Amino acid sequence: MNAILEIAGLNRRFGGLQAIDRCEFSVRKGSITGLIGPNGAGKSTLFNIVSGFLKPDSGEVRFEGRRIDGMAPHAVARLGLRRTFQIPRELKRMSVLENLMLVPEGQFGDRILSVVLPDARVREEERANAAAAREVLQMVGLETKADAPAALLSGGQKKLLELARCLMSRPRLMLLDEPTAGVNPTLIRDLMDVMRQVHASGITLLIIEHNMNVVMELCERIVVLDRGHVIAAGTPSEIQENRQVLDAYLGGADA
Repeated sequence: MNAILEIAGLNRRFGGLQAIDRCEFSVRKGSITGLIGPNGAGKSTLFNIVSGFLKPDSGEVRFEGRRIDGMAPHAVARLGLRRTFQIPRELKRMSVLENLMLVPEGQFGDRILSVVLPDARVREEERANAAAAREVLQMVGLETKADAPAALLSGGQKKLLELARCLMSRPRLMLLDEPTAGVNPTLIRDLMDVMRQVHASGITLLIIEHNMNVVMELCERIVVLDRGHVIAAGTPSEIQENRQVLDAYLGGADA
């Protein structure tokens, strides 16, 4: 398997709680992989470690063969690994378009020299960023909201904006943390269509999701966590028939 993400022997403890326990799995490049498990299984902790927001106690995380565990979040993001959050983190007072235009790093207008040098280059860069942002907004279905304050978006639209902000950085791997949580059923279908488009553009997706209908329909491979440890990995049909998974998650109260 041509893996874009490899997790080996990962451990993380919070006091007396073993949140991640000898966790090991890989994500195939070009795939849509689901990460499921009961509440408290360690899914978000794992995302925080992979994206640099937490350091593991031991073990390794490799992205495209490069070890990234312990790297700062901005350093991980610059490598081409981006993530969304369960609760969207939009800049509320800025427009939807401006939220996206802030994403590209190293913009000329942010440099000290831009204060004393001609601003033609700054204007050209802004036009290019605005054009790229509008393309992304069209892709996620928010083109009519480009000039609206981000704070006025619905919960589902804010999830789409989170996706759009990730896309503006042109990542190779996106970690999506419960993208359909709190979204009405109609918009869930739209979100799924957007995730398929993102995947079709060449981006690998690793998705934490509690909606089993979404997971089973969207993902080609599913990894199951229970108490921080991988208890199963396979196709949707294999996971649905796995008794250990049924006992731990799919058949439980938190399913």
